Amino acid sequence: MSIDAGTLQPVGLFTGQHVLAELEGVAAELLDDEQFLTEALNSALDRSQATVCDVISKRFDPQGVTVLALLSESHASLHSYPENGSIFIDVFTCGNKAQPERAVDLLAESLGPTNVNCRTIRRGHDYETGLT
Repeated sequence: MSIDAGTLQPVGLFTGQHVLAELEGVAAELLDDEQFLTEALNSALDRSQATVCDVISKRFDPQGVTVLALLSESHASLHSYPENGSIFIDVFTCGNKAQPERAVDLLAESLGPTNVNCRTIRRGHDYETGLT
């Protein structure tokens, strides 16, 4: 582990949170709207203090969208199923700065599901956030 002298924060921590979510009861038109899903993911990641490096998306025929975000902290993805009103969300962030659970909460707010199933897996080592 090293220390960023400008902020006195540890960098390169081998720790992270992996949030896996399934949202159901979402309007099919939202789940088939590539631009909406891309903007919703970008906004949620930005508001949860993740650093977005790049985003790619693909709308499938006849329906469905996948959006992938490369983060400085790791990655996030959406996979939608408009035909049954469902979407898989996966947000993994390394370190302690980004808030992946908040990102998923913000996505759920923008999608308005009737059911949310979410779990967080802690990965790596649980290092202290402060210096010792």
